[in-house]
Amino acid sequence: MQDLATKFANMTIQSDFIFKKVMSRKRICKHLLEELLQIEIADINYIEAEKTLEPEYTSRGIRLDIIVADDKNTHYNLEMQVKNKKNPQTKAFVLPKRSRYYQALLDFDLLQAGQPYDLLPPTFIIFICIFDFFENGNYVYTFKKRCLEDLELELPDKATTMILNTKGTHGEISKDLKSFYDYVNNHIVTTDFTKQIDNEISYLKLDTKVRREFMLMEARLLDERREGEAVGIAKGEAKENSLLLNVCWLKDAILSRLSLNLQIYLSLMWRS
Repeated sequence: MQDLATKFANMTIQSDFIFKKVMSRKRICKHLLEELLQIEIADINYIEAEKTLEPEYTSRGIRLDIIVADDKNTHYNLEMQVKNKKNPQTKAFVLPKRSRYYQALLDFDLLQAGQPYDLLPPTFIIFICIFDFFENGNYVYTFKKRCLEDLELELPDKATTMILNTKGTHGEISKDLKSFYDYVNNHIVTTDFTKQIDNEISYLKLDTKVRREFMLMEARLLDERREGEAVGIAKGEAKENSLLLNVCWLKDAILSRLSLNLQIYLSLMWRS
């Protein structure tokens, strides 16, 4: 296993850590949103990078990479997705339900208690995927709620989910967005935009504070994994002990029954 220093030196924009750092640069994040949505944005403000939303202590918390709001109060959540994960129990892909959960918790965080629902701002959940989830070859898949009886009728809840496919082959996207895809896929610099991103990553890797932050984050994640493994082992041992107790109980019950049957048999033989 490579040491942390080597891992840090080899990281690309596909890494959550590097992606968050790069998108924390306003000029890069703003330009990516403009190119994706083909709009002009006067300015963006960072709500909180890598924000954890936990509405209740019993709920499943999520860590959002980048949340920004533009000058029109539209909120954007940007996420890098490298693996098309499945639930090991159900074998179902998790991305669709993940997007639903992200939207729900983002809305929960945006609306203060007692505020009317119509104050919810427009939102975009944007997954940058290093795979084609739908296998249709599109560069971008955009989803809004529509009426099944009339597909022209759209529910105006102002919630949009966009699944970007960096391996796409067709559709209409800008030159800078295509160059961003190429950079994500193969680390190829073809435009000034990707040159800015590449330079930013080089600067980040020379920053001792950033390196230290990465080391601490990895140490924390390692501790969490070890704690999880310890809990799993403890549960496994408890289950094994429970099974052993059940086997012992069953064995004693069978022996007791056999002993009783033998006593009855010997009693009957004696009487005869």
